Amino acid sequence: MTTAVLALEDGTILKGRAFGARTTTVAEIVFNTSMTGYQEILTDPSYHGQMVVMTASHIGNVGVNPEDVESHRPWVQGFIVRDLSPEVSNWRATQSLPDYLAQHGVPAIAEVDTRALTLHLRERGVMHAALSTEPDANPAALVRMAQEWEGLEGRDLVQEVTSRDIHPWEETSRPAWYRHLPGAPDLNPLQERVHVVAYDFGVKYNILRRLTAHGARVTVVPAHTSAEEVLALNPDGIFLSNGPGDPAGVPYAAQAVAALLETGLPMFGICLGQQILGLALGARTYKLKFGHHGGNHPVQDVTTGIVQITAQNHNYAVDPDTLPGHARVTHWNLNDQTVEGLALTDRPVFSVQYHPEASPGPHDADYLFGRFIEIVKAHRTSR
Repeated sequence: MTTAVLALEDGTILKGRAFGARTTTVAEIVFNTSMTGYQEILTDPSYHGQMVVMTASHIGNVGVNPEDVESHRPWVQGFIVRDLSPEVSNWRATQSLPDYLAQHGVPAIAEVDTRALTLHLRERGVMHAALSTEPDANPAALVRMAQEWEGLEGRDLVQEVTSRDIHPWEETSRPAWYRHLPGAPDLNPLQERVHVVAYDFGVKYNILRRLTAHGARVTVVPAHTSAEEVLALNPDGIFLSNGPGDPAGVPYAAQAVAALLETGLPMFGICLGQQILGLALGARTYKLKFGHHGGNHPVQDVTTGIVQITAQNHNYAVDPDTLPGHARVTHWNLNDQTVEGLALTDRPVFSVQYHPEASPGPHDADYLFGRFIEIVKAHRTSR
């Protein structure tokens, strides 16, 4: 057995069993409370620059398959689990988790007390960490590496995950996976679709699938695309995706969104998309103590009082006290009272801080895609 070493910037050192790639990495360390969906978590571009601790104790038993990825590769810098399953038992699996991580150069450590580590991160907050799966790892040197790392604040991670060109997205969701949802769309293939231009700040595949499933013809554009370039595509609506890192690191995105807001086009943002919308409105964002990462966060709709259980993955939030008068908070997080949704009172623009596409997570908020498409249709008709 090869011993792996995980070192935090506060001097905490944990040892366990190495798996995945044999290498050393440094990143932010966060914990995720999802009970399922480790493959979707690994491939979520929003985790670029971070290593993830899974609070679910048994990981790896369903292996890896090519259908459940949320991007073309895993983006986590490292992976920390309690128990790694020695067997893969799922008919869809084509590869084991250790082999998949090794193939993509991601180091991982098992047999760590992830409950104690999670409690430590809740108490101390997000920290820098170094993980080594190499045989000669030096714990003291790893602590220094974590302490000296520059961190993610102010960095533009979006440019490292975004698309390189403008392209259409045509794949949709498997209907059987969503047939149980109230109001699930049943689209006629000949039905005319509204044209949604989706900014790719690190978009998950399932977001794009849900947009097409609800009736959109989707064109994906890179994060640096100007407002003029977007308008040249003649969109009916604009979508702002999730993505990694500090929203202050992508000022060009906020500038483009501010210009697009002046057009009056419908707009919908998710996660980083909400934070960029907030910056475009002149609001400020701030970093959460340990972030929101998991599939079980309660969010309340201000208008209806209904509580949704949501999937989340972000380290930043919009400061509600800095929002302009024509922006209102539509959803609150019931765990810490942070902003989970925004809407403008003078134009068809709204956003949420959580992930209505799930993957992994509950489908409580999937209706938001349908709401957006209906708003886009109504706006197109009225023009």
